[in-house]
Amino acid sequence: MPSHPTADRHLPLTDELAGAFARMSGLLLTQETVDTALGLLSALAQETIPGSTGAGVSIIDGGRRVSSGATDEQVRRADALQYELDEGPCLAAASLRDVVRIDDLAEEDRWPRWAAAARPLGLRATLSAPLVAGDVSLGAMKVYADRPGVFDAHSEQLLGMLSPQAAVLVANVRSYDRAKRFSEDMRKAVRDRDVVNMAKGVLMGRSNLDEESAAAVLLRQAHTAETTVTAAAHAVLESTARRRR
Repeated sequence: MPSHPTADRHLPLTDELAGAFARMSGLLLTQETVDTALGLLSALAQETIPGSTGAGVSIIDGGRRVSSGATDEQVRRADALQYELDEGPCLAAASLRDVVRIDDLAEEDRWPRWAAAARPLGLRATLSAPLVAGDVSLGAMKVYADRPGVFDAHSEQLLGMLSPQAAVLVANVRSYDRAKRFSEDMRKAVRDRDVVNMAKGVLMGRSNLDEESAAAVLLRQAHTAETTVTAAAHAVLESTARRRR
């Protein structure tokens, strides 16, 4: 029985994906390595989706909107226009969690300001797929074209094979960043606690106070100076150091 032609068209992409993800598997997922991996996926999207002249990923995290892995400056400028105008196919794909296709920017009326601003860049068509990890939308992956009508259902299927991998990478680096921030916050909390305890010890020894009274003194000093208890504790320690000189 002959193989289905559509299935045959998928085989080269499957082979390339296997090699690409094998190269990614040993990488520590920091922001830098994820940017590199997303660049690899974007280049793969441009190469394998017929008619594509550029590709990239838009990462959306709250009010933060950034581009990563863009294949060229044209993609970065087209993305920046979406963020600046607060409209466009990538933002819509991320919000709707669905594929968004523009066959001809000259006839686009859903995001007229962005379409008008993007046409001078030489863009005529675009295809965007959402990045979804679990129940969280992380952004969108997109390809651009300099001719109208080049993307079709098969293009959507190909981009749909790449966007979940991009979503995994973005989700992993976001978890990495949050863990790093949490670790830094914990270290700062420990440092602050140690400074406060040292200042209380100084006050206890200097004024013959118990721990509760020393803490109350720090609180009053912080209130008077309109600062934090940690800053008041630093002031006590600095004052003590100056007296010893």
